Amino acid sequence: MSDNNAQVVYSKVKENSVKFNSTNEVAIILAAGHGKRIKSQTSKMLHKIWEIPTVERVYNACKLGIENINTVIVVGIKALDIMDVIGKRESNKFAFQEHQNGTGHAVQVALKEIENDFKDGIVYVLPGDMGLLDDESMKKFRSDFTSSKNDMMVLTGLYEGDDPLQNSYGRIIRTKDSNGKVNGNVIRIMEYKDILALPDNKPYELIYRNQKYSYTRQELLNTKEFNSGVYAFDYNKLVEQINNISSNNAQNEIYITDLIEMFNQKGYSVGAVSPKEQYVVMGFNDKSVLKEMDEIARRNIYERLKNIIQIDDPDDFFIHDSIVSDLIELDKKGIPLDIKIGKGAYIGVGVKLNYNIEIGRAAYINGNIVFGKNIKIWRIVHLSTFPNQTLTIGNNVNILWGDIIKGNIVIGENSTIESSVNLTGSDEFPLRIGKNVLIKGTSYLFGSIVENNVTIEHSVLIKKKVKAEKDKNGNIKAIRFFIPDTEGKELLNDI
Repeated sequence: MSDNNAQVVYSKVKENSVKFNSTNEVAIILAAGHGKRIKSQTSKMLHKIWEIPTVERVYNACKLGIENINTVIVVGIKALDIMDVIGKRESNKFAFQEHQNGTGHAVQVALKEIENDFKDGIVYVLPGDMGLLDDESMKKFRSDFTSSKNDMMVLTGLYEGDDPLQNSYGRIIRTKDSNGKVNGNVIRIMEYKDILALPDNKPYELIYRNQKYSYTRQELLNTKEFNSGVYAFDYNKLVEQINNISSNNAQNEIYITDLIEMFNQKGYSVGAVSPKEQYVVMGFNDKSVLKEMDEIARRNIYERLKNIIQIDDPDDFFIHDSIVSDLIELDKKGIPLDIKIGKGAYIGVGVKLNYNIEIGRAAYINGNIVFGKNIKIWRIVHLSTFPNQTLTIGNNVNILWGDIIKGNIVIGENSTIESSVNLTGSDEFPLRIGKNVLIKGTSYLFGSIVENNVTIEHSVLIKKKVKAEKDKNGNIKAIRFFIPDTEGKELLNDI
């Protein structure tokens, strides 16, 4: 990165960093790498799982799992892109790892950034690609660490395969009891390739607190407990040791895993614990694993909702995380929701669902869209808004197949929008449709006001006020076949 570009990043880091609160816990999220194996110009950390970037998912898990926690996001490659997505957030700072010198170096950079704001407590370190990590797992990890009285703790996964030669993760090596059973503190993490290089006929020996521990090559290969890359530390002991990590290795990088042996040499205690659900420790280096993680996220959403609402196809739907939480809270009121979601339907962030809503196949609903009750959205309907707009749909509204409804709009109760209608409202010219309105045929309305009880058919209405006026029989007159004057008709000739 050029000096000029680096200065832009440093300036952006300062601009987007927000003062810490007084809580004595901080999470350092490592998001400086790009991920060459993902084969994308987009930062690895901005690839999405269930429509949310992985780094944001890790951030959310920390914020929701540990009350009032401070956070630091370490950025490097694609730093500006990540800061643009995350932006300014409460009690969050950014730290810039200008040169990629390993995970330990990234932690050094983060600690340097916060040295004037954080003096004592717990530091958590997490990879930014663990997009299935959730708040419950963070709560448990915190509880396990604080109750253990350890100085450092590793969150570990348990390899679920049968072939140890397919397990390429770094193994957790623990102490043994007098019967040779592994049960104690963590001595070190040993990489898979280093285990493979051990001789078959000679035990691997380690000294821990003046006691010798011996492991065969096969014993280490068969170890199922592996390092996830998530850690908890006593802050002062971490600060004491972090700058002592050596880069004397093949990659000339500073690795956070070296802290385990360093803590042990100082007589500090290092523990390890696994989460309740093994999938939360998944990270990704390629598109196939990212897809697998997305599928796990979808299955988790379905499991949470399957007895609350009806989802036609568990393998083909999208409901944003925030809406899932809203539906669960709504269900707690004890009133049946009677919500039905069709195959391939997409319900994005900002949507507010309500009771007795049917959303048809392949409908797309995204933005600040507020539903009344007893609404039917037919197949392949498109409803959306820009961020500062709201689309409000009243009770008992029926929106038929293929309609496109976008922007600053209110549709009054008991209205019907028949198929192939296009409705648009802007900030300057909102669209307001009254109660009991029927719009049908190939109609288009923009920025208009339609009074109650009106019928509009095969018409194009742009910035019009539509009055409800009765005929001599007392019926509201319909608007049919209204087409504005053509602009540019002098450019048209018969062939």
